[in-house]
Amino acid sequence: MQRQNPVYIETYARGVFEQRIEKLEAILNECKLCPRECCVNRNKGETGYCNSDNHLMLSSVQPHFGEEDVLVGSHGSGTIFLTNCNLGCLYCQNYDISHLGHGHRITEQELALNVLALQRRGCHNINFVTPTHYTPQIVKALQIAIEKGLHIPVVYNCSGYESRNTIELLDGIVDIYMPDIKYGDTENAKRYSNAPDYFDWCKEAVTEMHRQVGDLRVDERGIAVRGLLIRHLVLPNGLAGSAAVLKFIATEISKDTYVNIMAQYRPMYKAYEYEELTRGLKTSEYREVIDIAREWGLHRGFEEI
Repeated sequence: MQRQNPVYIETYARGVFEQRIEKLEAILNECKLCPRECCVNRNKGETGYCNSDNHLMLSSVQPHFGEEDVLVGSHGSGTIFLTNCNLGCLYCQNYDISHLGHGHRITEQELALNVLALQRRGCHNINFVTPTHYTPQIVKALQIAIEKGLHIPVVYNCSGYESRNTIELLDGIVDIYMPDIKYGDTENAKRYSNAPDYFDWCKEAVTEMHRQVGDLRVDERGIAVRGLLIRHLVLPNGLAGSAAVLKFIATEISKDTYVNIMAQYRPMYKAYEYEELTRGLKTSEYREVIDIAREWGLHRGFEEI
C-alpha cells in the first residue's frame, strides 16, 4: 500500500484532542487507567500500583534497531522508554526501569520535543514503551508535537494489561498497537505477574485495538503504517499458556494478525527464585508453539528456528 497520513492528523483537525485529554486527565483523580483500578488521586501526588503520580518519568529516548523489522526499517524505531509499569512480572527484562524506577522526570512539552527530535533523525515511527500509566500525559505531548509538525505513525507498545475504556479514548490517535499477550491462563498470570485477571482484560483490550486499526499494513518499503502487531513471549515449561493465546488470536481477532512469537526468554530479575523459570527456552518448546500457531492458520510475524 502507499504511504498515508497518520490517523491522528485527521483526529487533531476535528478538534478531538482537547476532549480526550480532559477525559484522560480526569481519570487520574481516581485512577482507573488500567485494570488495577487503584482509585488514587494521582493529580494530587498519590501513587498506586505503578508507583506513578501525574508526572512523566522517562528512562531513555533513542532510535531502536532491535524491534520488529516492520518497525525498524533503515532508520530505526523512535523508541521512548517510560519508567514504571502496571504489571509485576518477576522475570522482567527491563526491571531496572519497570520495577526499580530508573529514570527522570520530564514535562509533556519536553516529551514533545523528544518526539520531534526522533522524527528529525529519520525514525519511521514514535514507539512509546510501557505507556499505559502515562496515557494522559502522552496524548497531551502528542498534541503539542502535532502542532509542531509531527507526521510519522505512533506505536503503543504495551504489556496487554489494559483497560478497554482507556484504549477507547485512544481511537484515532494511535496508528499501531503493539501489545504483549503474556499468558493464556489465570494461575501463571497471578504467580509470575501478580495479575490473575490478565487474560480476560487483555482479550477485551486487544479486541478493541483491532477494531480501531485492523490487521497490520505496511507501505511500499515494508514499513508498518497502521494496524495491530502482537507479541507473545514463549516461556519454558509451557508457562505462558501459548495454545490458548494463539487460539484466541486466530479465532477472535484474525488469522492475518501479525504475531511475533518470541524465543528470547532468559532468567532475569527474580526468576531465579522459581525453579521452573531458571533456564532458557528449548528449541523444541519454541517449535511446538510455532506448530500450534500454524495449525490455527496464523502465518505472519514469526519464523522457524
